[in-house]
Amino acid sequence: MIGNRLKRAREAFGLSLRDLEAAIRGQVSAQAIGKYERDEMMPSSTVLLAMAKALHVSPEYLLSTREIELTGVDFRKSPHASVKEARAVEASVLDQVERYLELEELLPDAEHPWHAPNNRAFDIERIEDAEQAADALRRVWNLGMDPIPFMAELLEDKGVKVIALDLPENVSGSKAFVRRPDSADVPVIVVNQGHNGERQRFTLAHELAHLVLRFSGLSDAEQEKAADRFAGAFLMTKEMLRSLLGPHRTSISMGELAELKKLFKVSIASLVVRCAQLEIVTKAVYGRLWGEIKSLGWNTQASDEPGTLAPDVPQRMERLCLRAVAEGAISEAKAAELLHISVRELDRRLMGQVA
Repeated sequence: MIGNRLKRAREAFGLSLRDLEAAIRGQVSAQAIGKYERDEMMPSSTVLLAMAKALHVSPEYLLSTREIELTGVDFRKSPHASVKEARAVEASVLDQVERYLELEELLPDAEHPWHAPNNRAFDIERIEDAEQAADALRRVWNLGMDPIPFMAELLEDKGVKVIALDLPENVSGSKAFVRRPDSADVPVIVVNQGHNGERQRFTLAHELAHLVLRFSGLSDAEQEKAADRFAGAFLMTKEMLRSLLGPHRTSISMGELAELKKLFKVSIASLVVRCAQLEIVTKAVYGRLWGEIKSLGWNTQASDEPGTLAPDVPQRMERLCLRAVAEGAISEAKAAELLHISVRELDRRLMGQVA
């Protein structure tokens, strides 16, 4: 039966039942489509093809028997997100992850399973404990103390599916798990594709915290602060920052911070907060720096600070698709369907023509 998949595809495309009725030129009514989604009726082959075309999916997708569901999604950054917005995002995440998993099934050696760290360093009873947890994860993943060049690539290499979606401006991202019968859950981090690279990298590290930390006795607000502390420590290790700035500073120029930003790939505001956390600067110096940042508008979502980074876009799925086509594992048409692009666009990418 196609009910769940049809509803998911419709919601991912942001269509109501009546919108889909209009998109298929009234071949059936919205009431009939509702019955399809409740598995009370099956559409004819003609209607199935029309709905698949309108929803930009294949008929095979709607007829697939693969069962997956999304759990644990939480829009912490957007308490005002509507139910419709949340459902559309959840449907899009499931759609993209399912296509990702289908591709990995075609290339069995491509799957990178997720292994959640389980030692006591990840048990968080105080906000400050997140600092040690970030250090512990870097040790577990053999990252050393150097800055991380590509956060999305790192997470996908560790088995986390990173999905970039068009989200409301005030929604930074979320974590979730895709549950599969007879298989391990797949962790997912969703980021806002409209945000700049600095903000996306911090969001990825923040949501990673929610995947690996085990909170005990902390309020929701304290958990968010702990996740922020983890993100800062994971992206800017205290050893590296102290080696570059020194253990104590009475003044730091914006020019010096802008140069450090190039290295750590974080916002200037995040650097200043991190310096205060590590007591590299006093509260008074932090106050002066933050006042300057605020006066320049660099603490806002619309910040135009120097060296704004391009989005940290996940590329692993596209690389796997191009590999699968090159190895003859899938056709160009199938690869284009998995990537949600045209065959013409796929050909451009196969030829190395980057937009």
